[in-house]
Amino acid sequence: MTFNALISVDELAAAQAAGQPLLVLDCSFELTDPGAGQRVYDAGHIPGARYVNLDRTLSAEKTGRNGRHPLPSREAFAAAMAAMGLDEGTQVVAYDNANGMYAARLWWMLRWVGHHPVAVLDGGMAAWTAAGHALSTDAPATAVQGGFRLQPSLVSTVSYEEVKANIDLRQRQVLDARAPDRFRGENETLDPIGGHIPGARNRLFKDNLRADGRFKSAAQLRQEFDAITGGLPAEKLINQCGSGVTACHNLLAMEVAGLHGAALYPGSWSEWSAQPGAPIATGAN
Repeated sequence: MTFNALISVDELAAAQAAGQPLLVLDCSFELTDPGAGQRVYDAGHIPGARYVNLDRTLSAEKTGRNGRHPLPSREAFAAAMAAMGLDEGTQVVAYDNANGMYAARLWWMLRWVGHHPVAVLDGGMAAWTAAGHALSTDAPATAVQGGFRLQPSLVSTVSYEEVKANIDLRQRQVLDARAPDRFRGENETLDPIGGHIPGARNRLFKDNLRADGRFKSAAQLRQEFDAITGGLPAEKLINQCGSGVTACHNLLAMEVAGLHGAALYPGSWSEWSAQPGAPIATGAN
């Protein structure tokens, strides 16, 4: 069975027990402590999982103008995944210590390089341990080079220039996944300038989750996104956040809700606010 959006703890455990070829990747991280994710992984991870670091593997070098987590080239990322053992058709399961906040970035990036069977563990590490499954501190065996090669992208992106032009064109709706106070331009601690892209609407990524950290139902997610967008088709939506990470959580939620085809603005607010003369709005609207 192939999983392309979410996989439950029970489904992952069953796949492992059945010996299904899997590549399980731990994406644990903390934005304010880049070394924390490795420590979390070393302290205990899903057996067989390999660690993927947001800064080293899921981002490229920063220039000061390209955001806090710029995308690497598609070629470089595809090669990095092959080096971790990825073969074409292998089911990938991504999880983290933050209810999918970082795992969703890996999910989106694998689709970006054309890999379809990739899913986020619903509820993450917390759900795994809550279900009584053990963690391991063993280092996985050295990865055997996989045969994955770059494929046509399954997702779309937009650039700073395209988002800026859209302010006047109003052809697409921008959704901002950051916390409401940061959207309003208050309490900004990660980027030098607070505010939001003019015309954007706020959809905090944490609103995709139930109280137990698992994703809401497809029907509820669809209803909530439609309420924010006025029922616009996904192709008319652009997702952004602070640095192109939590926006992927909204994109995953939209996939669960059956809203396929929304774009990501990878540079997001950290790139936008670093551009000279970029228009900036503050307040709730």
